[in-house]
Amino acid sequence: MNILLRCLLHAALLASAHAAAQTGPGDHTASDRGRIAAKPLFRDPVFDGAADPVIVRHPTRGSWWMLYTNRRAKATDLPGVSWVHGTRIGIAESRDEGASWSYVGTADIALPAEMGGQDATQWAPDVVRADDGTYHMFLTVVPGVFTDWNHPRHIVHLTSTDLRTWRNARAIKLASDRVIDAAVTRLPGGLWRMWYNNERDHKSIHYADSPDLSTWAERGKVVADQAGEGPKVFQWRGAWWMITDVWRGLAVYRSLDAVNWTRQSGNLLQQPGTGLDDGAIGGHCDVVVSGERAWLFYFTHPGRGAVQGGAGTGTDGVAQRRSVIQVTELIQSGDTLRVERDAPTRIALRAD
Repeated sequence: MNILLRCLLHAALLASAHAAAQTGPGDHTASDRGRIAAKPLFRDPVFDGAADPVIVRHPTRGSWWMLYTNRRAKATDLPGVSWVHGTRIGIAESRDEGASWSYVGTADIALPAEMGGQDATQWAPDVVRADDGTYHMFLTVVPGVFTDWNHPRHIVHLTSTDLRTWRNARAIKLASDRVIDAAVTRLPGGLWRMWYNNERDHKSIHYADSPDLSTWAERGKVVADQAGEGPKVFQWRGAWWMITDVWRGLAVYRSLDAVNWTRQSGNLLQQPGTGLDDGAIGGHCDVVVSGERAWLFYFTHPGRGAVQGGAGTGTDGVAQRRSVIQVTELIQSGDTLRVERDAPTRIALRAD
């Protein structure tokens, strides 16, 4: 190969590498590792309060849906914490394997009068699919709009065939009248298990079992070493993992039997990131396992910086209340999980 040809080939390779490095959200790449995810991944266009996401494959659209709590961050004229109440579950959609998301609307959730009806507050959905194709939602419901936190909250079971219309609401009897943030997973033997936050028990994590997603048996406390909420439990690479929101980032626990849990040192997303709207600790997450890879979807309050809750900011306006969804890939290092939140996240959510 003569010198000129070698120079031309070298220049072409450099140009190709530069182009790959400059790809933006949704761009195709030569790598099967996926497209670069947008940052922030999603921002709600109505109230700007997206949080607590759950990611589900849509049964007919060939896309991914995100159902999320939508806090009323723009409603600054509301007293107390009523802006966190009165919420409806928002929906966003991705047609590029999770790299970018667009707003769809709100879920059509029918709740009876004793649960608050149309005035009920809807928080933190979790969604699983049964063998018959029916989708089951486990939704935290507060029976109204309140200015403080001192009111009952229940986990309510609903069903759907299209992920948009949810009916047959039924409150699940669990350990107390103050339970939130269900996470439901199927065990290898077919039993369903729910983890949730029991606020009456120092905000510890409890669990319950069901053979059919309808009848639940309370099993008691499973994580008590620290307070936390928003548990997410999943099986990946030969172990069970639980991630909880401890308001100092996300705590990680590991188990071989989904009963006995060991906490790893350090929290994920405790140190603020450097990306757009990512300069704050990460909160209440979902995890999607696709093949050998797993992605962590979380939310941030960009205007609060490193301190969740905005302590010491002296203000409580839209900038402090608004929240966005972000994503990063989970990395296994022995018996622990870590993330590289400041690195570009290549995502490729694939159908089962």
